[in-house]
Order: sequence, then C-alpha cells, then structure tokens
Amino acid sequence: MSSLETFRAETREWLLANAPKSLFGTRKGRFDGFWGGKKNKETNPDVLRWRDVMFERGWTAPTWPKEYGGGGLSEEYAEVLEDLLVEFKLPPPVVGFGLAMIGPTLLDYGTEEQKREHIPKICHGDIRWCQGYSEPSAGSDLASLQTRGVVEGDTMLINGQKVWTSYADESDWIFCLVRTDPDVKKQRGISFMLIDMETEGVSTQPIPLISGASPFCETFLENVRVPMTNMVGPLNGGWTVAKALLGYERSMIGAAITGQMSVAENVLVERARSTRGALESGRILDESARQDIARFGILNECMRMTGQRIYEAQEAGKAPGSESSIMKIAGTNLKQMRYELSMQIGGLDATGWDGDAFDADDINETREYLRSRANSIEGGSSEIQKNIIAKRVLGLPS
Repeated sequence: MSSLETFRAETREWLLANAPKSLFGTRKGRFDGFWGGKKNKETNPDVLRWRDVMFERGWTAPTWPKEYGGGGLSEEYAEVLEDLLVEFKLPPPVVGFGLAMIGPTLLDYGTEEQKREHIPKICHGDIRWCQGYSEPSAGSDLASLQTRGVVEGDTMLINGQKVWTSYADESDWIFCLVRTDPDVKKQRGISFMLIDMETEGVSTQPIPLISGASPFCETFLENVRVPMTNMVGPLNGGWTVAKALLGYERSMIGAAITGQMSVAENVLVERARSTRGALESGRILDESARQDIARFGILNECMRMTGQRIYEAQEAGKAPGSESSIMKIAGTNLKQMRYELSMQIGGLDATGWDGDAFDADDINETREYLRSRANSIEGGSSEIQKNIIAKRVLGLPS
C-alpha cells in the first residue's frame, strides 16, 4: 500500500472516530461552515468540537505550515482529506476570508510577526476578516481608490470609505487598501493595511439588497490610527499584494460556486418533477425541462473538471494566477444559469416571497435567484475578468 493510500485509510478511520456524528451528511458546500470571530454566537457544541479536533491536527488549514497552526500537508494529501470530507458530507471545520484570502496572502507577503500574530487565530476561527477594497468611486477601476493614509511616525492616519464590504458588521479585522502617495501613477501609490475593526473611527452600515438579505456593508474610516507594523509589504507597494489576494479571492468564488452546484442538478430535477410532472420511473415529462437540466449538468461537470485542471497546474506554494478569472466568470455564469432555470421550471412556485402559500425551499430559490445577480459584479465584474483573460491568459493585444 502506498503512503497516500495509507493516509487515506488512516484519515477515514480517524474521521469516523472523531467527527461528531450529528455533522455527518450536513455539508452544503465548501464554504458553508463555522465562520468564527469574536461576534459569533455559535451554540452548537458539535460545531465547536469539530473545529477544535480538526485544529489540533492542523486540518482547518491542512497545507499551511505547522508552526502557524496548519497541517503541513502537501496538496496531494490535502486533496485526499477534502475528498473524504465530501464523501462523508462533513462541513469544513472553519471557513471565511481569513482562510481563503488574507491568510494565504500573509503567508506570501507578511512579516514573521504578522504571521505569528494572525495565522493561528485564522486557523482556529478566533478572528473574522473582511475586505476593504471597493469604494463608491472605485469599483472596477480599483486602483483609483481615494481612501487616504498619511504616515505620522510609527502610525498611519487613515480617512475614507469602503463599500460592498461583505460581513463588515460581523468582522473583527479588515484588510484594506489606502492611497499613501497621490502624486505617482495610481497603482504605485497604494499601501496594504490590516485594521482592527474596534479601532476608534471605524464604523459600518449594512446595505440592503433586493433579495431581502445582504452580507454587504459600507465601512467608514474617520481619523483611524493604525500601527505601521500592520502594513503588509512596503509603503506604496500594496498593489502587488492586492493583486495576489485577488487571485485567491477569485479562486475562492469559483470553488464556492463549484461546491454549491454539486447538488444543484438534483434540486432542479426534483423541482421539475414537482411542477412539470414525472412518470413512475421518475423521468420528467417535460422534454424542454429535461434538455435544459441536462445542458446545465454538462456545463456543471465541465466547470468542475476545468477547476481541477487549473488547481493541479498551479505551482505549489504560489498564489493563483490570472487563470483564476476563468473560474470566477465561468462560475458566475453557471450560478446565474442555475437560478434562471429554477425560475423557469418553478412556474408559480417561483413567485414565492413569503407567507404560508409557499414552502421554505420555494422562497429560498426566489431569493437566491435575486441574490445571484450580484455575482457578476462582486470580486471583480465579469467585464474585468474578460479583459484579464484576454490579456494575461490568451496574450491578446490591448
């Protein structure tokens, strides 16, 4: 038996013995789990125990270095662990922007002090992070941001506003881009700062969406003083750090959608059987619905296989490259297609908003359809992703 096969067998045995029985079969997706943070009021003891036993083995961040709380596994061994979690339908023990975005970026660009301060807390879910990139006048053209940072001795005085800050009202820290030199080319005058959300002058305000729920917030920074030790990378050199993090973000979005879509075909089939009728064999009566669901299923599998090829081709220990934009835009299109198809198949069931006339699943489908419209904007608009793919992946002229 090879070492990888031995690891698979031993890990299977360990999970069966140590994972809380109540969590088997509850997995919804790769990023549906314990988000952590000081403001998290998780009351399920099994969720917290699952977090703790996995953290003890370093398996909340299996490929990260052991000295910071990770597992030190190679990508190959980490994939075996992930396969088993999916097989048992166990939720990830910890999820969030700490693990998916700022943690990997700190491992790439952070100082030793920053790594030892923040990485273990990310691994254990002690601190929840949010992202301070977009501004009211700096969305797709992110480098035009105007939040200003002025160095005053060993601190930086920051003033400005961020927008579309996901979960800012539930987060403990924010990684933030600020303009520290207004007199040079815009990409060269940006610094990357880590800010404690409890610092005086930081405030948030939720942004409602048409779906009736929203993770988004406005974040206001008014005379916020931040230690210079919280700067990642050199002064005015934050754009390089910011781009690396965007690669992790787009990979995260693609992976999250891939996880969500893994059960989408079954949901669509059951909805079509309910609204369009089915034979005793279970075959959907409506030929058009059958064709549409089959087409979605084929594209879904193509998405999964493409993501796997990109993941395998990525150089170990390196931030995702421009190929991450492929997963972001393909995932966006697939998710929007999935909910548009659900609305078409649902008929009157797709008009549910609230009340006893519709069951919870129908209402959720309607609200998720509306929420999916934002996917083509967040994390970099689809138009921006197409430009990146054209220039940096295909090498097309500007």
